[in-house]
Amino acid sequence: MSDSVGARLLAARTARGLSQRRLAEPAYTPAYVSAVELGHRRPSAEALRFFAERLGIDDDELATGIPAGLAAELRLHLTEARRHWSAGAPAVAVAAYRQVHERASAAGLTELVGLALQGLGRCAQQAGELTQAIAHYSAAERELAEHPLPTRVPSIVGQATCHALAGRLREAVFLLTSTIDALERADLTDPDAVLLLHSGLVSPYTQLGLHADAARAAEVAIALAPRVSDPERVAAMHIRVAATYLTQGKPSLAEASLAKAHDLYSRLDLRTELGYCRWSLGYTHARTGKLDEAAREFAAAREVLVAAGAAFQVLRLDCEIADVLRRQGHPHEAKILLNNTLAAIDPADDLMAVSDIHRQLGLLLVTEGDAVTAENHYRAAVALLEQADAALELAVTCRLLGDLLSHLGRHAEATAVYRTGLLATEGASPPLLGTDRPAASLHANQ
Repeated sequence: MSDSVGARLLAARTARGLSQRRLAEPAYTPAYVSAVELGHRRPSAEALRFFAERLGIDDDELATGIPAGLAAELRLHLTEARRHWSAGAPAVAVAAYRQVHERASAAGLTELVGLALQGLGRCAQQAGELTQAIAHYSAAERELAEHPLPTRVPSIVGQATCHALAGRLREAVFLLTSTIDALERADLTDPDAVLLLHSGLVSPYTQLGLHADAARAAEVAIALAPRVSDPERVAAMHIRVAATYLTQGKPSLAEASLAKAHDLYSRLDLRTELGYCRWSLGYTHARTGKLDEAAREFAAAREVLVAAGAAFQVLRLDCEIADVLRRQGHPHEAKILLNNTLAAIDPADDLMAVSDIHRQLGLLLVTEGDAVTAENHYRAAVALLEQADAALELAVTCRLLGDLLSHLGRHAEATAVYRTGLLATEGASPPLLGTDRPAASLHANQ
């Protein structure tokens, strides 16, 4: 792309073998064309239209250097890339996003560059490459710096989600709440953006034990749903707020919310998202004791995510499957699955999942009578959860470890561990469902 109108005019004229006189007459003079080409004159809109017509090109293309229809073409490619990702072809999606990024960058189409980077971030996030995903989302936010804040919100929410997955819950909350504050200060009441931000808060608030805050965020998101133009965002919101209903002891509302998400994703033919929806429904069934139903939903979700190449997400789902197996009375199968998953996940990639694996292994080993190894797993889980500042998960794990130490007659150590758990819950709401595993959020699946 040429740097100026004059340079583009010169390039187009010489490419067509036209002299300055043939291009200019009868409306303009060769001298005028020369002055424009040399950058001494800025052509009027009327002159641009005249020259563009003589050259057989679009006047906007002559003015900006951006080929006519390129933006529309690249938007279509972005839609196709999104479909490839949802259909379980992440490699094809990544290639398409990269091509859009390259072409949009060359044309100076910053909004499309940002959207392509958001897509690359989504692909990296699903693959478990959280550092790379954050880099893509951050680059998208920078690329969109001159655009209205609502345009940057998906990039910000993407970063927050990755931070939450890595256990940086308070960092995720800060990103989201500070963006909400910025929208309010600027009086930018974009319902799509506000819904995305508030529904994004449900997961970290829940994991921090701030159930009242999570409920308020969910209420705002639900109230905004009728005003939101993007049905995919509404579906994702329903998955997120289902966790709040669980912590409130309202599983029927959680199931109804997930049914709405399933219906929307079905109508949009977004298969990967349907897989996440079934994962969330299985999670809800597991938390309410419907273990057979949970197993069926988890199996269906796993099949979709394996087909989608979402290996990282499959490992996270395997943690939930192992929990159901343990509770169904299949400890051997659960232990094998947990050990395989533990070997495959780096704590830096998903601190919360690794801590959950250690906690579940501790439960299994206590049942087997291996108190020493169980204690090691519980302590590993506590150490990870202290890094994540996940209050309720930490409290539950401390209770399990304290009970084990008390059973072994190590009462002073047990008291210290119980105290750690109690201190963690200061300011947090008590868990309303479950004893061995708190009702965490469903949102992280998205």
